[in-house]
Amino acid sequence: MSSKSSTPVNVLLVDDLHENLLALEALLRREGVTILKAQSGSDALELLLQFEVALAILDVQMPGMDGFELAELMRGTERTRRVPIIFLTAGNADLRRKFRGYEAGAVDFLQKPIESDIIRSKVDVFVELFRQRQEVAQQRDDLQAATAENARLLAESQRHASALEEADRRKDDFLAVLAHELRNPLGPVRNAIEILRHSDEANQVMREAREIISRQVSHMSRLIDDLLDVARIARGKIQLRNEHCDAAEILRQTAEDYRATIDAAKATLEVDVASSLPIHADRTRVAQVIGNLLHNAAKFTPPGGRVRVSASSDAAGDFATIVVSDTGIGLSPEVKSRLFEPFSQAEQGADRASGGLGLGLALARNIAELHGGALDAESEGPGRGATFTLKLPLLAGEYVPEVEQKPVAPAAATGKLRILIVEDNADAARSLQVLLGLMGYEVNVVADGKAGIEAAKSRKPDVIMSDIGLPGEYDGYQLARQLRSEADLADIHLIAISGYGQPEDRKRSHDAGFDQHLVKPVDIQRLKKALDPLRA
Repeated sequence: MSSKSSTPVNVLLVDDLHENLLALEALLRREGVTILKAQSGSDALELLLQFEVALAILDVQMPGMDGFELAELMRGTERTRRVPIIFLTAGNADLRRKFRGYEAGAVDFLQKPIESDIIRSKVDVFVELFRQRQEVAQQRDDLQAATAENARLLAESQRHASALEEADRRKDDFLAVLAHELRNPLGPVRNAIEILRHSDEANQVMREAREIISRQVSHMSRLIDDLLDVARIARGKIQLRNEHCDAAEILRQTAEDYRATIDAAKATLEVDVASSLPIHADRTRVAQVIGNLLHNAAKFTPPGGRVRVSASSDAAGDFATIVVSDTGIGLSPEVKSRLFEPFSQAEQGADRASGGLGLGLALARNIAELHGGALDAESEGPGRGATFTLKLPLLAGEYVPEVEQKPVAPAAATGKLRILIVEDNADAARSLQVLLGLMGYEVNVVADGKAGIEAAKSRKPDVIMSDIGLPGEYDGYQLARQLRSEADLADIHLIAISGYGQPEDRKRSHDAGFDQHLVKPVDIQRLKKALDPLRA
């Protein structure tokens, strides 16, 4: 007999004669089988309500409730309707009695006296079937439980994913708002610097103070951009605008851009660049990587030190190799191991001498890897300087620059270009008004979108420069859409000036009707580039 389950299986014996029950019990007793005995139909029903049985062996002829009646009651009860029944009968059962027994639910008839081997084998079969049904039922329950648990885990996972997405979205929103709020006050500061540059009355001390402020505004803008870029790279949201360009030329230009920074650190800049290194890359991002390396070199090289940059192809001709080395503070093995991690600093602690968020190198390596390249650092130790090597895949052949068409000089203007500024920040509005006035433009200012629409109708400006986050009925987007909807105002050139500068922000401005999108604090050269073509 099988012993797949250690749980005893119940077999019910029903006979009105006690000696018959004892004989059957002795015959069927074995390990793993529990014999339940009843001497009447009513006693049997009580046992069936208490215990689950694998088989019921019923005597047909009993006083009161006979075996057939008991079987019919069992079939009428959900708990017992599937219990197999074997009838025991004395003498030959005629066909009518057998038919009634099968109709009541019997699976077999056995005639007394019972052959022990036959009844044992039949009981074994039904006990084994019962155990198999229990195993199947258990497996079904386990599967249902597992399915329910999987469904619960999936739902929980989806809730966590949704929570993470919401947290990620809130982080994006926070960073965007933070950048906007930090850029806003930088706008009037940069405007004021440019206004001071138009004055010839400043003495040497004032000029130096002006340049210090200018550098610090640029530094602050750089920190904001780095913070946003690192967050976007971590989420895979940076898209490269690759084009055929010359890594050597990008290095030369970037080195010249940072010469003043290195001079201010009282260090010497040496440049050794190959004639041409053609690459397929995002020119702006490559310049950003090189700029980060030069910025770090200037920051960590003491007065009298040297910063050297070079660009060449590797021995196999597969990569453009750009090297930035310095004679600065160097790198310990510990610092080198975490150098490219976000927010890592060569100097640790609140008393470190150099500033910054520790994002530049992490950002630089990520951009290099997005291009299919690499960025690594080497140093012989503290006080021995550092060398950074940027590798970018080379293109076959020589780089042939596009022939730049000389811009056609605009025709002489019949009058000053009329500009309307829509800006609720009084300092930003006034400083930009003065600066544009010094540049030769006729400028008016209003503080909200509704006033902007009214001024556009009454003054007919050539250009409207509008903030996005305006108070009142119309924000910058609504202002642009309203102006584009009115035929006599639709030709006004619209320039958004905003602290929000991500690609999705620029697209939203464009979709609203703006022709250009400038990010605060607006660089004077970008401002000129935006306005000069409109003078004609």
